[in-house]
Amino acid sequence: MRHCSVQVRGLLTRDELDRYNALMEVGSYLESQSRYDLVYTVQKEVDTLIQPAIERLKDKGRERDRATAEYLASKSPGDGTEDEDEDDL
Repeated sequence: MRHCSVQVRGLLTRDELDRYNALMEVGSYLESQSRYDLVYTVQKEVDTLIQPAIERLKDKGRERDRATAEYLASKSPGDGTEDEDEDDL
C-alpha cells in the first residue's frame, strides 16, 4: 500500500483520516495474505479518498503564491514606498 504525504494527511478531516487509517490497515492485512488483487481495490479507494485533501493542498499553494506576488508587487521599486531599513543604511 502506498501512503499519501504528510502534508495531505494533515489536511484530511477527522472522518477522512479515520477512514484512511482503516483502509491502510485492511490493505496491510491483505498484503500480508498476498491478496494483491484486493489490495489494488483498496488502494484505489484510498486514492479517491485523499483527492479532496490534495485539492485543499493545491488551494493553499495557490493562496501562498498569490500572497507572495502581492507582497513582491508592493515592494517593487518605483512605487513610491521605501523600506524603513533602507533609511538606516
